[in-house]
Amino acid sequence: MAKKYIRVVGAVIEDDNNFILCAQRPEGKNLALKWEFPGGKIEEGETPAEALKRELMEEMTLDISIGEKITTTEYEYDFGIVELTTYYAKILAGEIQLLEHIQMKWVNPLEIEKLDWAPADIPAIEIIKRKSGNRLGKC
Repeated sequence: MAKKYIRVVGAVIEDDNNFILCAQRPEGKNLALKWEFPGGKIEEGETPAEALKRELMEEMTLDISIGEKITTTEYEYDFGIVELTTYYAKILAGEIQLLEHIQMKWVNPLEIEKLDWAPADIPAIEIIKRKSGNRLGKC
């Protein structure tokens, strides 16, 4: 039987100090306790940008602006194949409320790889680290 193909988006949200918002997945779900960029599944008929704005509002009560695309990666897990597209983003309004994650951290991009990341997020992390000195991804 073919594995389920899951299209998801993630937001690389930077604060005024260029630290990045990282979120930890809860126990009892796929990739339990792994760190990820906040976001979620793209629903039928949605663009990636629409999905990202919706997911950040649903999961963290944040209104965001979406900037430059970082990368699209594909990773095969035991539960399915995930296609993850990441974008730089900024918070426009809202206070972070963790409705889907157990914790969040603002992390220096040069130290971001110290967290235990979901594998699909790792290619974006490598790009972020390379760009961290020159702010090319600013929204």
